[in-house]
Amino acid sequence: MTTAAARIISSIPHGSSVFLPGSAAEIRSLSTALVAPDAPPLHLTTSYVPGINPTLAGKLPNGGRLAGPFAAGPRGVQASGSMNHLPMSYGTFRRHLPSANFDWLVVHVAPPDGNGRASLGPSVEFTPIVLKRAARLAVVVNPNIPVIPGASTIDISAADVVTEIDEPLVEYDVGAPSPQSDAIARAVASLIDDGAALQIGLGKVPDALLRLLADRRCLRLQSGMLSDGTRLLQEAGALDADFIHTSCVHVGTRAYYDWLAGRDGLAVLGCDHTHSPAVLGSVDRLITVNSALSVDLFGQANLEMLDGRAISGVGGAADFSRAASLSPTGISIVALPSVSNDGAISRVVGSIDGVVSIPRHDIDVIVTEHGIADLRGATTIERGERLISVAAPQHRADLETAWRQIAGRL
Repeated sequence: MTTAAARIISSIPHGSSVFLPGSAAEIRSLSTALVAPDAPPLHLTTSYVPGINPTLAGKLPNGGRLAGPFAAGPRGVQASGSMNHLPMSYGTFRRHLPSANFDWLVVHVAPPDGNGRASLGPSVEFTPIVLKRAARLAVVVNPNIPVIPGASTIDISAADVVTEIDEPLVEYDVGAPSPQSDAIARAVASLIDDGAALQIGLGKVPDALLRLLADRRCLRLQSGMLSDGTRLLQEAGALDADFIHTSCVHVGTRAYYDWLAGRDGLAVLGCDHTHSPAVLGSVDRLITVNSALSVDLFGQANLEMLDGRAISGVGGAADFSRAASLSPTGISIVALPSVSNDGAISRVVGSIDGVVSIPRHDIDVIVTEHGIADLRGATTIERGERLISVAAPQHRADLETAWRQIAGRL
């Protein structure tokens, strides 16, 4: 256990309620210490993101509890009471937090400036909201956190505990592109013109998409999370130099964090701003691109469950999708591969059996490697037909049979 993690854990009484920010704000050694055999039982609320941060569910000591907007962990962990999933988007979670109370907030910051202000760097998200609801504040200062001029800061003189650490930030590397992700990205790129405002998620398709958009001009980034593709667009001259490109989180490679340090033209703000309906409603030509685990023939999207098990949450996708779908000049896009990795299972299904993360009225276009299903203005029957046309060919006959049965009851 690092000295900083030990200092934090020894300062917090057993049974305390603690908020831990996620994404690049995670303190990796603290996460490890919290699931150690001798860890104290704490009631943790986190914004840890599956695929970026570790899964704590099912690993905490007896008496420990975990809550947050992302579900993860082994089957039955929610029924056991050790994991309390809050099925909220980032927008609704930021509305919920002002009514919550926490004994402690633990934040990860860059070294303070001469005025005692410390930058939250690449990950702000819910910290400004929780800061007002936490009785005590623990600050971990890390020189690896890039100081971004447009990121929110805190006054560390208000902290109850201040400790230092020198450890790398959580990294996110999307890996090599695939022919499938490239095909999806090409289709999505055809919907994006110069001057568009973009919200994009993380993954192979968003990464491939941003590479294809390097020849666009005056693009504006208005997103929840941003990653290494931001640098690519900036260096290609694709971004609007007069726009403040805004997100609540940056997460990427070490090289990307180094590039962010001292970088002007970026705002990293709390979710009370980035996911505000009023803010998003004012963005002209907002195009949102989100992934899904499956979509059904009604045009609904599931972002949270796989094989009957909860593995994630809706994040900010629902907030941005709704904003884009309501905008006269916006487009809400869901992009996903048509099949599982082995091709055996269609990710376009007759009807979703489980959670609907984004309702059909908040999705304009669904894209797979087989093309674009433009659902704008389409009837229920037309939507089903268009979605079958972008399913994998080997699964279309079964989908047509399922759709005839579903449509016959409408």
